[in-house]
Amino acid sequence: MTVYTPRRAARVLLVDASDRVLLFEGSDPARPGHRYWFTPGGGLDPGETPAAGAARELAEETGLRLAPAELGPPVWAETVEFPFDGVWYRQEQEFFLVRVPSWEVDTAGFNEIERATMHRHRWWAVDELAASDERYYPDDLPAVLARALGAGVAPAGDGGAAC
Repeated sequence: MTVYTPRRAARVLLVDASDRVLLFEGSDPARPGHRYWFTPGGGLDPGETPAAGAARELAEETGLRLAPAELGPPVWAETVEFPFDGVWYRQEQEFFLVRVPSWEVDTAGFNEIERATMHRHRWWAVDELAASDERYYPDDLPAVLARALGAGVAPAGDGGAAC
C-alpha cells in the first residue's frame, strides 16, 4: 500500500501575447532520466493562500513579481498523485492564469532543489504542446489552456515587475 504525503500547491499558467505558455523541464532526483515539463508553481507554505503561494512561486521561479490580488481567481484545480525523490505525494493544486505581453525569465530565485532539478524553460504554443511527444503535466494541459484562454483573462497588473 502506498502511503501518500498530503501537499497543497499553486501553479501558474504564464501566457505571453502570442498565447504561448511557459513551462520548465525538470527531473526527479530519484529518477534523473525521467524528464518532464511543468508550469511554474509549487507547494504552499503553512498558512499561505493559493494566490499568495502562486505569486511567491512565480517571483522565485521566473522573476515576475505580482501581488496575489493581481492573479484573479483560479481557473482550474486538480488532485494528483506522484513520486518525487522517493516520496509519494497526493497534491491538491490550483492553477492561476497570468497573461503578460512578454517576459524574460529570471531563475536567480531558484532554491537548491530547483537548481538541481529544473534544467531549462521554454514558451510553448498550445497546438505545439498538443502535438509534442514530450511528457508534460498536467497531461491534459492543452485542453486546460484552451479553456482558460477562451475565458479572455486580461493581462495582470502592469505586466509585472522584476524581482
